[in-house]
Amino acid sequence: MPQLRVALAQVNARVGDLDANAGLVLEQCRAAHEAGAHLVVFPEMVLTGYPLEDLAMRASVVAASQAAADALAARLAEEGLGDLVAIVGFLDQATGVAEGPGIPKNAPQNAVAVMHGGRIVARQAKIHLWNYGVGDEIRTFVPGDVLQVVEVRGVDVATVICEDLWRDGIASAVRAAGAGLLVVPNGSPYEANKDDVRLELCRRRAVEGGVAVAYVNLVGGQDELVFDGDSLVVDGSGTLLARTAQFVEELLVVDLDLPAARRLTPPEGTRFAGLRVERTVISSDPVAPYEPVPSPILPRLGDHEEIYRALVTGLRDYVDKNGFRSVLLGLSGGIDSTLCGAIAVDALGPERVFGVSNPSEYSTEHSRSDAAELARRTGLDLRTVPIAPMVDAFQKALGLTGLAEENLQARVRAVVWMGLSNQEGHLVLACGNKSEVATGYSTIYGDAVGGYAPIKDVRKTLVWELARWRNAYAESRGEQPPIPENAISKPPSAELRPGQLDTDSLPPYEILDGILDAYVERDLSAAAVVAEGFDAELVERVVTLVDRAEYKRRQYPPGPKVTRRNFGRDRRVPITHRWREHLADD
Repeated sequence: MPQLRVALAQVNARVGDLDANAGLVLEQCRAAHEAGAHLVVFPEMVLTGYPLEDLAMRASVVAASQAAADALAARLAEEGLGDLVAIVGFLDQATGVAEGPGIPKNAPQNAVAVMHGGRIVARQAKIHLWNYGVGDEIRTFVPGDVLQVVEVRGVDVATVICEDLWRDGIASAVRAAGAGLLVVPNGSPYEANKDDVRLELCRRRAVEGGVAVAYVNLVGGQDELVFDGDSLVVDGSGTLLARTAQFVEELLVVDLDLPAARRLTPPEGTRFAGLRVERTVISSDPVAPYEPVPSPILPRLGDHEEIYRALVTGLRDYVDKNGFRSVLLGLSGGIDSTLCGAIAVDALGPERVFGVSNPSEYSTEHSRSDAAELARRTGLDLRTVPIAPMVDAFQKALGLTGLAEENLQARVRAVVWMGLSNQEGHLVLACGNKSEVATGYSTIYGDAVGGYAPIKDVRKTLVWELARWRNAYAESRGEQPPIPENAISKPPSAELRPGQLDTDSLPPYEILDGILDAYVERDLSAAAVVAEGFDAELVERVVTLVDRAEYKRRQYPPGPKVTRRNFGRDRRVPITHRWREHLADD
């Protein structure tokens, strides 16, 4: 059987930075060439970054992407890399498509370019557009209908892009086209436990298509999305041959024994699973036999470490890709802000993290000491700005009482943070968790203020779990745990009135999070939630809180998606509506 050395370039691209992304591709092609690869495959839309969203419909962006792809192909040859076959994701344009209803402006396509010998020798557009969850590609792309098969050193290689692999029927088309290798460029966002699903999908498609599958994915953060890499290769029987680490850039090099090209040429007009097959011969002569190099199968991260790394990656790239120098957050000594502080230090280093303690009349001593202890353990910068005099000044003018008075304290704190942000150039972090965001248990223009929310998609019970995991991870490495034990063990409180606890306003979090999982993430009706064993009166109260808080969530900062359904791109509920989940209606 012919041999082929394939390289998968798991890289972190920046949306809209075509020059930097082209440089990244060139650098990885050099490394692949030095490793003796015959074929190198890059992730989906690597040249433009992904997702482009509505930028994809700008004629200037389409033209720039096409020009960058042509220039990159030529540059590869100039650099002595012309014999290397590179499959590079980019933004292309459909031809012969008239503008009209349902056609995105300027007919953009999510495509790959096959580069060899200084030029683009074949192109293929994504066939099945991702249009569920956080995907919205029907809005921005025109689908393709061609399956390209390119012969590389005597092996037929087919390509499908991300969502194409998830659709039944694609494997039968690949089998009918006679391909021996299926490469899959991806921009597949992270969510918990998705790596297990991906591997099983690749195994299934490999067996169905009778082909080896090489799956390469992006890494890095892009607004609400985090890409975890997790690139892998399976053979035609579904056996895992190689796998990268998660959340890091990596070039995976794999030696494959593959069937010789069958050079099937279907009659004109023949379609497989609705696709037209096109063949391009790049090189027919097999490579001389060589000794394969071993390929790594790197272990998966544990569940808590995986989520924690996603949060760190999302924060780091949001800060760096948007050009912020540092971050600032209010540190109350509570578990939410403490975990955010630890994440920020892991993402950016302590010299770029600034905490502010804002004790009020009702702040306990341990809230101050726990914040100070976090600063001591992590090395972040902490300053104290008491807010009692400021609150008194407002009270003299306004005379607020009850909830309005409590929320005033949170809003005064936010004024301090934003003032320091404007003065010193920090990005303010909002430290609310998913349970609070779901129920509206956060003060709008108060603790909800900021430019990024690191744990927005992390339920409260998981916040504690991640804090315990982070401390245990430090201990396993002989390091001091970053999170003070008291921040984990004490009952949560907003400390806006004497003796206040979260349970004064919300059910215990272990119960609340179960209801939220059913109602928010699994979209069950109130009656179905009750059927899972929750108290009916409590369910109705919680779903009412969730429904009424939508206007607050729309004003909450973005944060990294780690669950199956985040508040933001995943869950799109009108602010203004009269539907209410009452048990009597079910």
